[in-house]
Amino acid sequence: MEARLKGNLEAVDGMMAPDYVNHTSLLSVQEPDREGVKWATAQLSAAISNPSIHFEDQLAAADNVVSRFVVHATHDRGELMGVAPTGRELTWMAIFIHRISEGKIAEEWGGSLGLSELLRRQRLEQEIGERARIEQELRVARHIQQASLPEEVPALEGWEISPLYRPAREVGGDFYDFHLLSEGRLGVVIGDATGKGVPAALVMSTTCGMLQLAAQALDSSSPGEVLSPGEALIARIPANMFVTCFYAIVDPESGSLRYANAGHTLPCCKRHNEDQADELSARGLPLGLMPGMPYEQKETTLVSGDDVVFCTDGLIEAHDSTGEMFGSPRLRGFLRERSESGRELSGALMEELTRFTEEGWEQEDDITLLTLRRSAART
Repeated sequence: MEARLKGNLEAVDGMMAPDYVNHTSLLSVQEPDREGVKWATAQLSAAISNPSIHFEDQLAAADNVVSRFVVHATHDRGELMGVAPTGRELTWMAIFIHRISEGKIAEEWGGSLGLSELLRRQRLEQEIGERARIEQELRVARHIQQASLPEEVPALEGWEISPLYRPAREVGGDFYDFHLLSEGRLGVVIGDATGKGVPAALVMSTTCGMLQLAAQALDSSSPGEVLSPGEALIARIPANMFVTCFYAIVDPESGSLRYANAGHTLPCCKRHNEDQADELSARGLPLGLMPGMPYEQKETTLVSGDDVVFCTDGLIEAHDSTGEMFGSPRLRGFLRERSESGRELSGALMEELTRFTEEGWEQEDDITLLTLRRSAART
């Protein structure tokens, strides 16, 4: 037992009979033969330091030997039974029965009393600590995310702009922003950084800042030009992360809406005099995915009563209990049948989502909506 505790595999191997059988295992995945004992011995000795063993009783009868002993060791070197090293000293009692045959150990029964309980307690403490760390990270990410969103919605004569942001339990990278441009024009952006937690929050915050600077510096009527500097994200974000966003420039006087898309969920446009809602489609890869790719630009004109609904994939990819997604066709169908605008339209859409997902649905991703309506033409 001393050799086993100290990781002396050669000594342990020499004490076991060729047909050795272990009827109880130190580790749950241990095989019951000689190799299993040596494997468990190596695992234990690799996880602890300063081991000591004190034998309190040892009884022999016929070919059986019963040993009761107490072990002290510091768990500071490696994982043990799924528990990360804590640096604490562990103390546990063990009782083993060994059958001896021709001077070798042929069979073994017994195990450590209290070791599993000690490790279970430490695992629980580690899980509680990890949960607290994650919750703190989510609080920081939520603060970053909310601080990056605009505090006020710009007032445009003859236009209604209404954002709705509904965070999920996890923190994603949803964002929206407004850019005040010359000649009364307004830049509108909605986007989503892939991932969760602090990394996603930092990437979305960086993206918001870069787009704001690009819009101010360029003061362009070209949304594709505003998106192009976003390629600098490639050097600023972790590998395998990217940002989708849809950028539109509104001319309040003419009703012109020029737009470009960087791989984002397509907005839907509901015309006041038509029983349909169409997507505002434009081609373009997400920011930070591939440099040098152009962004297709398109333009439409909104007249009084026309609505545009911008959204993130938290809405489109929400699914019910059967796994069916809410989807863009369902969104367009909903808009065709509704006459509300602004906050009323966003609220009605969230109610429709609740009916679709049914009671008990757990929101998996942030949901961001931004409704834009031309309420009256300028005079």
